[in-house]
Amino acid sequence: MTEPADKTILVVDDEADVREFLELALTEAGFNVVTAEDGFDALEKVKEHAPDLISLDLVMPKKSGAKFHRELVKNKEWAKIPIIIVTGHARDDLGKADLQELTMSGPGIYLEKPIKPERYIAAIKNILGLDSSEEEKTHAEQVQLQSELKNLIDNTDPETLKKLKSLINKKK
Repeated sequence: MTEPADKTILVVDDEADVREFLELALTEAGFNVVTAEDGFDALEKVKEHAPDLISLDLVMPKKSGAKFHRELVKNKEWAKIPIIIVTGHARDDLGKADLQELTMSGPGIYLEKPIKPERYIAAIKNILGLDSSEEEKTHAEQVQLQSELKNLIDNTDPETLKKLKSLINKKK
C-alpha cells in the first residue's frame, strides 16, 4: 500500500511564508517535500527529480505557473505529473486567464488562498489515490465540487447566476 512517505510533492510559490505553510502541512501529513520559488526554480527541481505531484501558484515573477506548466507538458514524462493549483488570483486580472487556461488544458483542481491545510492534504491524497479517512474524503469531494462549480460559474450568463444565487439562498 502506498503511503504519503512514498510520495514527493513539489511546492511552487513565490511567497516564502506560503511555501513554508504548505511544506509544513505536507510534512506533517508524512509527505516528502521539495520547494521552488518560481517557475524557473521549479523546472530545475523537476529536472533533478520528477515529483509525484506539483502544488503550483499561478502568479509569480520571472516565470508564472502557466508558463511553467507550458514547459512541463512539452516533456511526455513530466506531462503526466498531477498538479493542484493554489492561488490567490483566481478571480482577478492577474490570474484569471491563466487559471482558465490551466483548468481547461490540464489540472482542473485548484484551491484559493488562504487555504485550509486539511482540504489541501485531502485533495492531494485524492489526486494521488492514497488512502484517506472519511473526513479527508469529504474534504476532497468538497474541493473537487467547488473547483467544478467555480469553473462553471466563470462561464455562466448573468441570468443563470441570479437563479443559482436565489436557489442557494433558499437552501440556507
